[in-house]
Amino acid sequence: MKTLRIFFLASFFATGVYAQQSGLTDMSQSKHAQMANTEMGSVKWTNGFWGDRFDVFSGTTILSMWDTWKNPDVSHGFRNFEIASGVCTGEHWGPPFHDGDVYKWFEGVASVYAVTKDPKLDELMDFVIVHIAKSQREDGYIHTPVIIDELNRGVDTHKKTNTVIGTKVGEENEKGAFANRLNFETYNLGHLMMAAIVHHRATGKKTLLDVAVRATDFLCHFYETASAELARNAICPSHYMGVVEMYRTTRNPRYLELSKNLIDIRGMVENGTDDNQDRIPFREQTHAMGHAVRANYLYAGVADVYAETGEKKLMDNLKSIWKDIVTRKMYITGACGALYDGTSPDATCYQPDSIQKVHQSYGRPYQLPNSTAHNETCANIGNMLFNWRMFQTNRDAKYTELVENCYYNSILSGISLDGKKYFYTNPLRISHDLPYTLRWPKERTEYISCFCCPPNTVRTLCEAQNYAYSISNEGVWCNLYGGSELDSKLLNGDKVKLTQVSDYPWDGNVLLTIDAAPKKRAFSIFLRIPEWCNNATLSVNGEPVTASLASNTYAEVNRVWKKGDKIELVMPMEAVLMESHPLVEETRNQVAVKRGPLVYCLESMDIEGGVRIDDVLIPADIKFTPRKITIEGSPIVALEGKACIAENNSWNGVLYRQVGKADRPVNIRLIPYYAWGNRGKSEMTVWMPLSR
Repeated sequence: MKTLRIFFLASFFATGVYAQQSGLTDMSQSKHAQMANTEMGSVKWTNGFWGDRFDVFSGTTILSMWDTWKNPDVSHGFRNFEIASGVCTGEHWGPPFHDGDVYKWFEGVASVYAVTKDPKLDELMDFVIVHIAKSQREDGYIHTPVIIDELNRGVDTHKKTNTVIGTKVGEENEKGAFANRLNFETYNLGHLMMAAIVHHRATGKKTLLDVAVRATDFLCHFYETASAELARNAICPSHYMGVVEMYRTTRNPRYLELSKNLIDIRGMVENGTDDNQDRIPFREQTHAMGHAVRANYLYAGVADVYAETGEKKLMDNLKSIWKDIVTRKMYITGACGALYDGTSPDATCYQPDSIQKVHQSYGRPYQLPNSTAHNETCANIGNMLFNWRMFQTNRDAKYTELVENCYYNSILSGISLDGKKYFYTNPLRISHDLPYTLRWPKERTEYISCFCCPPNTVRTLCEAQNYAYSISNEGVWCNLYGGSELDSKLLNGDKVKLTQVSDYPWDGNVLLTIDAAPKKRAFSIFLRIPEWCNNATLSVNGEPVTASLASNTYAEVNRVWKKGDKIELVMPMEAVLMESHPLVEETRNQVAVKRGPLVYCLESMDIEGGVRIDDVLIPADIKFTPRKITIEGSPIVALEGKACIAENNSWNGVLYRQVGKADRPVNIRLIPYYAWGNRGKSEMTVWMPLSR
């Protein structure tokens, strides 16, 4: 076994003064970033699509989930902290990653507070922080399954000092610290770090950040002394992102050293797996493999490390992996993780002892099934986080294109329109005729036994406004469109304010009004031209602007701006039929429908006359008419058109048959994919057979 000895710079940071700039990822001082976030709370949704959604998430979702957390008959997520903090007695119950689920929800609450400044949310966060802080061991370790076990065995957690665990996995009690790689300690710690940082940036308080600093210091000590085999306990590496962001917040160089060595550790593991992306060192990985959540979190974390170090090999590999995902392994919705369970296509040499299991994972290139697609919401969030960091370090519109795609089509789909129910998986087809039972529900539910996705969805959607704009040396970048207000500063300190009015994604008209700008100093405003847009027009104060308006780029307008200036971007939006690569066998001769950034789907209740969903064919020349409708109180734009019906013979007991006629018309209505499943049980499909 290889023994790991990592030496870090001594920690000099002890003043308790933390950076409080920026939003979710503070790359304002990152040497190799080309973009900075706007400050936390500087962007607010005002109306339109995201304004409506934010009202639901902030007014209903976060408190509905708190009701779940504080009810131990439903979930022990918060009760575990009550036990670990000594408020009450009992046993740990629930998955080992439940601590991280609470931290994710807490991050969402802090993000809402940054916008609303609701004192009740501040009070709620203070209440939760007390329990978290009291659950932490004296040496900084915090993981309620272990803490509760120690308390119930009479261990005095206040006398432990930098406890070092055994050097071999399985050597210690599996309930002990880092003794079982499936205990998700580092995953939980990563989410603690991010929750604490967002809370600090939203409130100015250090109460939770101090907890995260002690936990990060414990993690540093662990990696200084642990063997490589024990160190590989770090599955689902949210702590890569967390540790880098802790460095950005505290400027403690010990944390930056840890972040770099976390990548080195992966290359020292013996008997690694594709499921955990450690069969081969990261610097030898050029394509996406294994568990899609773990993979995408890893890629996002490595992108963070690159932003600080500039190591070319890291970015080269990330770009290769990104291309593999986007051109061969990603769904049209931006979702990732085709396989429920399977055999790794990368580590298989057809000898029984060389075949590795994978689950919730990437499959072979173009292996993209629909009914059995796993597409865990957490993986889709990871894809968004990966692309966001790639944009910050490369400032290429192709990355923000995928940030938008994931948000609209594979993250929003994870939550009901009323903000109370959740999916774990996001398949592109739901059929009642499948001759087998899939593991996860076909309908959204308020509580899922594996509750990692719901709070992750909540925090990500509550933070959407923080991705709307970016700041660079040149000016302001408009990434996501929707009714909003920006009140921020350019990197030189000049104040800038603007208001955006738009009914995006229902139409492509965007109006920006300058409310404040530096006098006598020019700066640029960059407007993203989406990949779907081919005929955009741009004007300032009613006068056409000469600028490149190519799709999947940013159009730059540079001038000395003054209060009242208006920028109008018009992006004609039509419904289009999409086809997949011929090697995606499940969708050969099928089409999907997109309008603007939205992927649409067909639900069984939206077919005239009760026709079976499998019998509907889409003519190549179909014309769709947009119609405004409301589902669960949420306004959407549906697409209505005339399709064809295949000959309606039963498939019962039949595997093959002669092709029949498909000349009978039928009226259908398509709705955005994110909105399906909100009107009761139904069948659904994104891909539909093409009738030529």
